[in-house]
Amino acid sequence: MNGPCSFDYNLNMFRKRGSATKTSRSVGERTRELIFAKALELFRKRGFELTTMRDIADLAGVATGAAYYYFESKEAIAAVYYRQVQSLHAAKVREELAGMEGLRERLARAVHLKLEILKPDRKFLGALFRYTGEPGHPLSIFGMGTRTERKQSVEIFREALGGAELTEEWKDLLAWGMWLAHLGMILFFVYDQSEGQRKSHNLVDHFADIVAGLVEWTNSALVRPLLKPFQGKMVEMVRDAGWSEEA
Repeated sequence: MNGPCSFDYNLNMFRKRGSATKTSRSVGERTRELIFAKALELFRKRGFELTTMRDIADLAGVATGAAYYYFESKEAIAAVYYRQVQSLHAAKVREELAGMEGLRERLARAVHLKLEILKPDRKFLGALFRYTGEPGHPLSIFGMGTRTERKQSVEIFREALGGAELTEEWKDLLAWGMWLAHLGMILFFVYDQSEGQRKSHNLVDHFADIVAGLVEWTNSALVRPLLKPFQGKMVEMVRDAGWSEEA
């Protein structure tokens, strides 16, 4: 497993791909990025709850009104962070999984990369979970405000399934299952006090072992016919939930 990666460093590198250089960006764009960077600095230092928009503006050296001009709230800043993490994760997974064989290794690496990206931000990751029970909130993991990022994340896990001999329906179901499971692993990661969050990464490895073993088992000529009726029921359940439209 590679060492932890810096979200800031990788985000800056990600921005440079086909984007304007610093000299060509407008003052407004640079101000917005400064406010965003200072907000992350405070979120990491104090946590999300204790940080105010005034604090962010003071650290960025701008008026509080200017901070609100670019971001209507600190939740809006967290939403931008969430989108950028998802985009960075997608780019890194596609880069590292290219040519990688072995279902277990591919699934594990996809989740390890997510944890590595999030490592500097464990102190305020709770902000991305606290609104789960509010469907209308833009930060709700299951809400419409995060639909694009949710779809992107599910697609990453679908790609990680790679050349596994599965029907397209099974791939969709497993991708959704991996997405749901990785949320639980991120939550465990937030509370993990072991050195380097070793327990969380071990959990990822064990889960990847289980999923890879399950896929191998379901591909058995004896088991596959028995599972087919359940597959139909599970697909129907996902469709009734409206998730199949996002897959």
